[in-house]
Amino acid sequence: MVGQISIRNVRKEFANQDVSKESIVALNDFSLDIEPGSFISLIGPSGCGKSTLLRLIGGLDTPSSGEIILDGKKILKPGSDRGFAFQGSNLFPWLTVEKNIAFGLKARHIYKSTKKDVQDFIDLIGLNGFEKAYPHQLSGGMNQRASLARALVGHPKVLLLDEPLGALDAFTRMNLQDEILEIWKKHNMTMIMVTHDVDEAIYMSDKVVVMSARPSKVEAVIDIDLPRPRARAQDTFQLYRSKILDILNLGGDIEDIEYNI
Repeated sequence: MVGQISIRNVRKEFANQDVSKESIVALNDFSLDIEPGSFISLIGPSGCGKSTLLRLIGGLDTPSSGEIILDGKKILKPGSDRGFAFQGSNLFPWLTVEKNIAFGLKARHIYKSTKKDVQDFIDLIGLNGFEKAYPHQLSGGMNQRASLARALVGHPKVLLLDEPLGALDAFTRMNLQDEILEIWKKHNMTMIMVTHDVDEAIYMSDKVVVMSARPSKVEAVIDIDLPRPRARAQDTFQLYRSKILDILNLGGDIEDIEYNI
């Protein structure tokens, strides 16, 4: 199996720009096991270290202590086995859709042998006919599709999603949720997504990891035992929603609530 991640006692500190103050601890003694091929959502208060954790898994930053292991090897730097999609599309505005998606393959000097993959992923995300278009000529949703294709074209073991749908309107967001799930099922990769949307986390994930306020640790790991595709109006869906909001102290004053999940 590929895409298995073990996070062991990770601590991440950032130096405070004001030298008179102590360093900022984003994560402290953070441990989590992520099964290969699973879809995990990270949710928690703003500033709790969700994106920091994603950057550590991606190798874009290193832990102050502890370790993160991917398929038996310690993560020390970025690698082609991990793809990254951000909230903004981060496409190069001077490149077409096709050239944006091919950029990483060319940087790794494997474009000639993988050129067909570029068109395959353009077709997969529904941008066929827009290969020669530039980012400014596309809608926000289309730009995000192109960004996802760029992250996927290298066939990573793990796809890291940092609020990839946060800037989109509700209808585009829901459509892209389904498209991402189809890609996940087809390619059997591990996906880890940061989101502030509780419903999105429940709709898409095998597990929802609720993180505490900074310095962050794992507050709860909730298995989402619902068949796919999931109905957002289903009673059990709403029970999961209430449970997560309750853990986040956002559930209001409902007393004696029971969770039969």
